[in-house]
Amino acid sequence: MAAINAADVAKLRRVTLAGMMDCKKALEESEGNFDKAIEIIRKKGQAVANKRADKEASEGVVLSKVSSDGTAGAMIVLNSETDFVAKNADFMALANKILDIAVIKKPGSLDELKSLPMDGGKVGEKVVEYVGIIGEKLDLSYYEKIEAAHVQAYIHPGNRLATLVGFTKSGANVQVYKDVAMQIAAMNPVAVDKDFVKPETIAQELEIGKEQARRDGKPEEMLDKIAQGKLAKFFKESTLLNQDFIKDNKMTIKQYLQSASKDLTVTEFKRYSLNL
Repeated sequence: MAAINAADVAKLRRVTLAGMMDCKKALEESEGNFDKAIEIIRKKGQAVANKRADKEASEGVVLSKVSSDGTAGAMIVLNSETDFVAKNADFMALANKILDIAVIKKPGSLDELKSLPMDGGKVGEKVVEYVGIIGEKLDLSYYEKIEAAHVQAYIHPGNRLATLVGFTKSGANVQVYKDVAMQIAAMNPVAVDKDFVKPETIAQELEIGKEQARRDGKPEEMLDKIAQGKLAKFFKESTLLNQDFIKDNKMTIKQYLQSASKDLTVTEFKRYSLNL
């Protein structure tokens, strides 16, 4: 059997982030062949992933980031089984590395992101490897991107809620972009404006409005009018541009944006939260 020294073990640990004993055993099994040892650790990660397939990965982190030129951004969710692991430095390093790849490469879907190269393998394969390293089921469960004249990212303290927002213009006060990203985090709008609300959501709100009015004993012939009034209130409270600005409720988000720069508005946004 080839002699396994501490330097080889340390090198394998730096490359794979596996535990010292796991690295030592992999080198012994591979008879000192470094590449084979890496493959053994990868296979171990797959084996652990299979064992933990029935576990629920409901914790984790939500991260968003913008490109250096501010015109593109990405958001990812990397899940773990426990909050303890979600705060682990290795877990966070993995999540941020995946996010950086997403920002630079701008893949078209989550599956495309998982297929992108990362550290000699693919993103999806690396997530599986880390299952063996960390010892919990991990899941790269969400990815979205935005491209616009200006994109703003916001991560709420704790890494369990993030937003990503596209704007029609760059060059406004940076605080304005940040305020809108934080507004989305705090107020959870369903769409940018009422014209972007899904027809099924509108139909549902109208039906809810009618049923509430009916339970209140309103005449049947008044139900449609009452429901329309409730729908208007829904648009006001639940669409971003029509919401009151949380820092100054005397103006809407639309008015706040226009006060900063004429024709400045939001093109789209993404918001994701973990168990909040």
